[in-house]
Amino acid sequence: MSKNPFTDHPASVGETYFEHMGMASSFGGKMIFAGIACMIHGLFPFLFTCTGRNCIEKLHHQMVTHRDKHVCPDTIKSAADMPAHRASERPLTAAE
Repeated sequence: MSKNPFTDHPASVGETYFEHMGMASSFGGKMIFAGIACMIHGLFPFLFTCTGRNCIEKLHHQMVTHRDKHVCPDTIKSAADMPAHRASERPLTAAE
């Protein structure tokens, strides 16, 4: 079996190369917007008070519910890192 770096990972999450490119671009654009909002919030604390947190929560939900077909190999360092069925999934608190 040949390894194709352009299609192996997209296939592992149930997407074609172009579907994966679209999803990754969509996530990246949202993260850039949220990052800029966070930088503005740093200067003007009364603006964008929940934008960064809301973006992270929405993207996490999208990734877990729509793309979690396999555990991402980049995040596994040991057997302890394998999900025990993702007991840690919970909404972020304001302190986080």
